[in-house]
Order: sequence, then structure tokens, then C-alpha cells
Amino acid sequence: MKNILKIALFICLLFACSSQVFAQTGYKNPIIKGFNPDPSICRVDNDFYLVTSSFEYFPGLPIYHSKDLVNWQQIGHCLTRDSQLPLQNAQASGGLYAPSIRYHDGLFYVICTNVSGGGNFYCTATNPKGPWSEPIWVDIKSIDPDILWDEDGRTYFVTQGDEGIRVTEIDIKTGKVIGPEHLVWGGIGGRFPEAPHIYKKDGYYYLLLGEGGTEYMHSATIGRSKHLLGPYESCPLNPILTHANRIGQGNPIQGVGHADLVQAANSSWWMVFLGFRVTQAYSYYHILGRETFLAPVDWPEDGWPQVNGNGTISLNMEVPTLPLQPFAETPARTEFNDNQLSVEWQYLRNPTRENYSLTERKGWLRISASPYTLDEAKTVSMICRRQTEHNFVAATNMELSASNENEEAGMTLIQNNTHHYDLLLKKVKGQNVLQLRVKVGSLSYIAAEKQIKGNNINLQIEGTPLKYTFLYSETETSTYKELGQLDTRYLSTEVAGGFTGVMIGLYASSNGKASKAKAWFDWFSYETKE
Repeated sequence: MKNILKIALFICLLFACSSQVFAQTGYKNPIIKGFNPDPSICRVDNDFYLVTSSFEYFPGLPIYHSKDLVNWQQIGHCLTRDSQLPLQNAQASGGLYAPSIRYHDGLFYVICTNVSGGGNFYCTATNPKGPWSEPIWVDIKSIDPDILWDEDGRTYFVTQGDEGIRVTEIDIKTGKVIGPEHLVWGGIGGRFPEAPHIYKKDGYYYLLLGEGGTEYMHSATIGRSKHLLGPYESCPLNPILTHANRIGQGNPIQGVGHADLVQAANSSWWMVFLGFRVTQAYSYYHILGRETFLAPVDWPEDGWPQVNGNGTISLNMEVPTLPLQPFAETPARTEFNDNQLSVEWQYLRNPTRENYSLTERKGWLRISASPYTLDEAKTVSMICRRQTEHNFVAATNMELSASNENEEAGMTLIQNNTHHYDLLLKKVKGQNVLQLRVKVGSLSYIAAEKQIKGNNINLQIEGTPLKYTFLYSETETSTYKELGQLDTRYLSTEVAGGFTGVMIGLYASSNGKASKAKAWFDWFSYETKE
């Protein structure tokens, strides 16, 4: 009897201890929704920080914070000044590629590449909310950089090369290259070995990288060596993460790869990585861009990491988690009452700041028309935010102050300058006309139009996996009327190309001419359904 009681007590104590390590079960992927690719992560005490790519959008490199790896809140951007981030020459899907975030000796580091101006760099901050330093440039021609602080006190730049992953010693204070480049590993033979991160564990250097290209054949592979510069042996489980196989072929998540590893305070290991959610009715298309996903990792001492058991993941992850600490939900409606935009809003390239005001008419956002159009890879007058779910409703109230037929303003769904749908108000023969305009590659046409009475209008876009529906209301109390519907697939990455996702924008343009036209936006709302 005493032995039975001892065993029962032991089981209770074991359960109590395990419940402190993993307090809850289950979470939903993706953990950061919408266009948020190439995630990198670090932990400081019980706080996790994550950064993703932002390409031609400004400010650059969104920074996220979490206490539990499941719930995330954006706390700012790394690059918020024009001097840090020149994007004037950035084409669609140019700009900032594949950042890393690290913490060392009291400083946060974000390491990245501006492919449109400057190359490789890193910035530092004592607080991840910022401010961040001016870029420290590193004269190494490559992309996807990371920094490794080795136990011998040396600092190494880890990057992608044409033939594989390269390691180069640098002076961390100046960014100066002080040693030769070493090609250390080319992966397991997949195309485009990239996204390297090196971890020191159990006397080994583990080199994690992405292979196969950031599309449907994407994967994460890993090798290890007793010496930083190799030779590296390949993990017998490679690829340790992929859906480019029979198990993953019907998964609604595709393209998984470009990963980073982090160890929680309870010693558990986790992996963050990119993937994309597909709409399967049209075969495979994805419009939201590459998003950030999470998976548990079993990494035994002296062994190899195993991702979620079999190297695949799901939308609903029935696995133990850290104690969940959710943030307050972001309000669905923005009233534009503050003197600056909240962090989810971005500009397309460096903004012309005098074209925007939140104080000229209190409670309204003013956007002055730019001569540039949405068809051009230029600094258009637009603010935008990510589409984060297939099912959503976005709406705004807009007043257009314009007198010429070249002047327009409205809402847009934009994948890039050659693929966007615009719901706009303009003058046609002296009358106010609402138009639904399509731009798909070399095709551009008006899909629908409607004459309206005034220059103040409510605009609404409803999204589903297959269709966008464009609606309008001429008063605050009147029922929305449909202007037209368009297929989502023509804004997909498979059609439009590139590395971003659909953004929902508010814009004004004078179509190549000097103008004093202004658009006033009273509010904006965005609601989603899973």
C-alpha cells in the first residue's frame, strides 16, 4: 500500500512539474499572418523577439514581441528613417531581404540586406522597440546574412553564396571584413541554399539553411561539424522540414522553409519558418504572401533536431505550449485621431511626407495626390496594411477634393505595380464617378463604374478565398451596393510573381500631372474571419 501511495505521489509531482513547463495545449498556425516572410527569432530572459522581411515597404523590418511564441504583438520597425533605408530605386520585391535578429552583450542586432541600395548591413539597439542605429555596412556581396559570436571571441558573418553557405570573420564594431571567406557547406543538393543560421550545441556547430527555393519545393535542412569551418555532415533526417513530399502534398500550408531555431527558458526548442496558405479550388494559388509559422522541435543531447515528429505541420497544432499570454485585441476600426499612424500601416517606398497629414483636419487622414500612379515602381501617395485572412471586410469613408479628370483616390488591393484592383472615385465630364479598375500584367481596364451624387463616399471590399467583392454606400446609413466582383487568383504570387503579399491601401493620384487634389479619410475598418 505504501508503495502504491509513493507511486501516486510521484505521478502527481511529475504532472505538476510538467504542467509548469507546458501549461496549455494547442495553437493555430500561422502565428503571424499576412505578408511576413523570412522570420528570425531570439530570446532574452522570458521575452521573444522576431523580425520579418519587408522588401520595398517603409518603415522596414517589422519587430514583433511575444511571451509564449504563440501570441505576437508588433512593437515597431527596425528601419524608420530615410537615412537607414533608401528605397527610391527599389522595384517590386526589391529592398530588404531576409533579416536575422540576435542579442549579444546587452545589444540587439538586426542583420539584413538592402538589395536595392547598399547591400549587407546590421543595426543595433538597446531596446527592440528602437531607436535603432544607422546601418553598419559589411562589404560582402551576398544575401540572407546572420552574425555568429564564437566562443573564442571572434565574430563571423554568415551568408548565402552561389555554391553554398559562407563564413567570414568581421570586426563587429566597424563591420570591416578581417578574414577570408570560407565556403563551409552546400546543403543536400537542393537549389538555392540560403537563409543560414549557425547554433553551438553539445560541442557541435549546427548549420540550418533553406533549400529548394521559396516556392513549393521549399525545405529546411541541417548539418553539423565539430569545427566552424567544417566539414559539415548532413542530418540523416534531411530535410527536417518540408511539405514537398507525399505527406505534405495535400496540406493547405505549402512552401515551408527558411527557418530559425530558439530555445525557451524551460529548455524546450522551437522553430519559426515561412510558409503560405493556398486556395485549393483553383489548383494552388496564394495571395496572402508568405507568413510566419511555428513548430515544436525535439533536439536531444548530441542528436539531431526533429521538427514536429515528421517534419510537417498543420493549421491546428495539437501540441503542448508554453503558458499562453495573449495580448489585447487590436480594434477593428481606426479613427485617425492620433498624430501618427499605428505600426501596421506602411508606405510604398520612402514617403513624400508632406503628402500626408493627421492634424490638418483633426480625426481625418489627408493624402495629397502624387503624380505617380499605382502602375509605377515609384513613391506613390498611399498607406497600406496587410491582408491577413482570405475572409475579410475592409471599409473606409473618403471625401475627394478634386476638380480635374486626371485626379483620383480610393482603396486598392495591391500585390505589386503590375497587379492590383482599384476601387476609386474621380471626375468624368464634370460628374463624380466611382470605378472598379483592373491592372493585371499588360491588361488594364474598367470593370464597372457608377455615377454618384457627391464627393463623399463609403467604400468596402469583401474578401473570400476565391472572390473580392467591391461595394459602396453614398451615406453612412444607406445599404452597401455591389459594384463588381473579381477573382483573387490574378493577385496571387503564382500570377503576379514576387515575394510579397496583397496589401490593402488608401491612395490618391493625379496621374502624371501636378495637382492640388486631396483625399480625406475619416476612418478605416478591417475585420477578418478564419
